Amino acid sequence: QVQLVESGGNLVQAGGSLRLSCAASGSDFSILAMGWYRQAPGNDRELVAVITSASTNYADSVKGRFTISRDNAKNTVYLQMDSLKPADTAVYYCYAVVRITTGHVNPYWGQGTQVTVSS
Repeated sequence: QVQLVESGGNLVQAGGSLRLSCAASGSDFSILAMGWYRQAPGNDRELVAVITSASTNYADSVKGRFTISRDNAKNTVYLQMDSLKPADTAVYYCYAVVRITTGHVNPYWGQGTQVTVSS
């Protein structure tokens, strides 16, 4: 079993910055991809950014403002969010695609962290 623990959500004014972190823990696993989704009230959960060993991808709405990075030694992914807008207000969920010792590939989700951007 793999656990994802997020941190860094907060209330910030428009134009400000926040950095989210997500650490994966467990035993005998390898991470294939990590990323962030977000869900605002009344909206579907949407992909924000994802990172693999080969690439990074971003939603059009955050390109140029958000940066995803990963520390493989710590099994941790970060989301640096700059130039925040009220439209970025949402619960942000960490996501990981993990291969476990049996060879199975499973998705895992964090519990979510609230980001609120005031105008």
